Amino acid sequence: MAASSSLSRCVVSPAGKHSASVIFLHGSGDTGPGIKSWIREILKKDLAFSHIKVIFPTAPARPYTPMMGGISNVWFDRYKISIDSPEHLDSVNSMCQVLTDLIKEETAAGIAKNRILLGGFSMGGAMAMHLAYRYHRDVAGVFALSSFLNENSVVYKELEAARQSLPELFQCHGQADELVFHQWGEKTCARLKGLGVTSSFHSFPNLFHELSLQELEQLRSWILKKLPEVTANAL
Repeated sequence: MAASSSLSRCVVSPAGKHSASVIFLHGSGDTGPGIKSWIREILKKDLAFSHIKVIFPTAPARPYTPMMGGISNVWFDRYKISIDSPEHLDSVNSMCQVLTDLIKEETAAGIAKNRILLGGFSMGGAMAMHLAYRYHRDVAGVFALSSFLNENSVVYKELEAARQSLPELFQCHGQADELVFHQWGEKTCARLKGLGVTSSFHSFPNLFHELSLQELEQLRSWILKKLPEVTANAL
């Protein structure tokens, strides 16, 4: 098993005292620096906060079946990009362990689990949902941008037996997405809602498989709602 120390990452450090963390996972074929730069290009500034550290890890390079086995930076393998495909669980589960080490680094630095958000774009959002709803149900929340879970996802099966409060889900999806269809995101949201997840789904007309300014501004507001700045006495 690869250790998280081998998982390269770039970070946007808080301007003030670090009291919360966001782990933001890129989409397939991208990198941590790549999505950090993409966000900066759209916002005209970094996704930065006074008290929140934003971590952009890079997925290890591995053979990726939808690319005919070509090497790509992906969080897990897929048999195909489709909601009706089985999950490639071995690769999903092994990466959940690697990313758990990254979460442990934050808690070891004094950040409580309920002050950590997990999320990502496309494949990164799916990875975050597996990570949070199967292994880390005590994090502050999950965000998934242009993402979906397979119809037979193990996430749904494991949540059927859940008897605890679950992290809130913030989802965004472009209605013009031709890679990860808008209805796949809607179905994911509906299934999770039916299993007890408090969730919100935000649709963006004319948005393809991409990020947008309005979406990132809404995400930023949601992050601040879930991870408000705390006074020194409350820490």
